[in-house]
Amino acid sequence: MAALTTCSVTAVSAVRGSRAAFGNRAALAAPARATASKSRASLAVQAATRDLWIKDSTVAPSHLDGTLPGDFGFDPLGLGVDPARLKYYQEAELMNARWAMMAVAGISATDVLGIGGPWYEAGAGDYDFPLPALLAIQFPVMGILELKRIRGWLATGKSGINESFPFDPIGMNSPSMAVKEVKNGRLAMIAFVGIVVQAIVYREGPVSALKDHVIDPFGNNMATNIMHIGSTF
Repeated sequence: MAALTTCSVTAVSAVRGSRAAFGNRAALAAPARATASKSRASLAVQAATRDLWIKDSTVAPSHLDGTLPGDFGFDPLGLGVDPARLKYYQEAELMNARWAMMAVAGISATDVLGIGGPWYEAGAGDYDFPLPALLAIQFPVMGILELKRIRGWLATGKSGINESFPFDPIGMNSPSMAVKEVKNGRLAMIAFVGIVVQAIVYREGPVSALKDHVIDPFGNNMATNIMHIGSTF
């Protein structure tokens, strides 16, 4: 009888201990759930207050907090997870965007004015300047300027040229202008890809291709001209 009583007391104690442990786990899980709910709520607020690349249907990655110009929460490959690489990618995007804006403006202007023939044949022209002499000048000059640029960027975190970081000779540097620069630069990079594809497909500049499309939109478009690849070379 004493043994039975002892077993009963032990069983009751075990049940009480299990209930206490379960209560402790529940108490510990409650703050975790509350934290997760707050996190989801903060992400929802973040999505509601920021301009994202797909409105109301996407949440920006944690490393894209909206502080960078042109940050719309788009990084499907996770390239910017490393903060150091993210800064480098931002500067690299700006450099490519600026080159693309200059290229698109130059190609379009020469196409409109009819200067120098097709842009894609400009490299084959004879400019009465020997190639070795050109390279002997261009390599050291561009190398020195690029070295100064990267050193200035590493020291200040700003884009510039020579000793000016940031480079802003007419006082246009502002957060709104930084966003506009990124937006226009991204459009220019896409435009340049389109210009290159046009030249490959049917050997015309962007303005000439636009004129052809306006004159005959059904006969000159991407669907019809894609069949010309290889026949225009």
